[in-house]
Amino acid sequence: MSSPTSDPLLGPAEIRELSAALGVRPTKQRGQNFVIDPNTVRRIVRTAEVSPDDVVVEIGPGLGSLTLALLEAADRVMAVEIDDVLAGALPATVEARLPARADRFALVHRDAMLVDELPGPAPTALVANLPYNVAVPVLLHMLATFPSIERTLVMVQAEVADRLAAAPGSKVYGVPSVKANWYAEVKRAGSIGRNVFWPAPNVDSGLVSLVRRTEPVATTATRKQVFAVVDAAFAQRRKTLRAALAGWAGSAAAAEAALVGAGVSPQARGEALTVEEFARIAEQHAAGRQEEASA
Repeated sequence: MSSPTSDPLLGPAEIRELSAALGVRPTKQRGQNFVIDPNTVRRIVRTAEVSPDDVVVEIGPGLGSLTLALLEAADRVMAVEIDDVLAGALPATVEARLPARADRFALVHRDAMLVDELPGPAPTALVANLPYNVAVPVLLHMLATFPSIERTLVMVQAEVADRLAAAPGSKVYGVPSVKANWYAEVKRAGSIGRNVFWPAPNVDSGLVSLVRRTEPVATTATRKQVFAVVDAAFAQRRKTLRAALAGWAGSAAAAEAALVGAGVSPQARGEALTVEEFARIAEQHAAGRQEEASA
């Protein structure tokens, strides 16, 4: 292991040396692909615009490639790791390679989907190389649970990146696009080649930037109500909204009433609607139910 006076970040040799010492092989089951290129992690930190004031939460730090680059730039870093061996080893890696910053690092050994609090100050940024198989649910869970997260930059499978950043009318616009947009302005922020990972995945990766909305979506409907409409609309995305929302609304006629009240054509399809339009549909339906209840 190179000394802290040299580059503290992990290159290919250090990653392989560390993983051999720990008896770790990246597993497909957990979607693990370790970044072995220091230039890539520094680029991610730059693109995320991490500043010395930021409290960053990182999901799935693995051997610590990105963690070390984040610690160089942020005020403090909290890493959430589910893997027992990786979680056990990371504090020692930080201590060995960035001893002057080790007191600014905290590890949470838990499944990110179960994390509902973090040690220390509230996080201001989320930066992560997310495992392909859980990227969207983990991202949405963190945005919902920690409203203090203002900026997010995630590296995900290119196809997932396209879905998250898709606009209404796009073929890949769907549930992840709408739900991410409920919280944030979402855009693609770059592409990452396969050769910076070990093992090299058989898919390309993309960076997605999410900047939290300064004003939430203006609606009297709850997030749960809006997301229920979104789920129903895309569960049968080839159907018109009148048909697709019939089960959710209780009948096709009730779905049509909510759509018309929201100013949305009953013949439209979910892929054409903005998050604001989904919110209006949820609002109209809730209002209709209240009227029925009070009649």
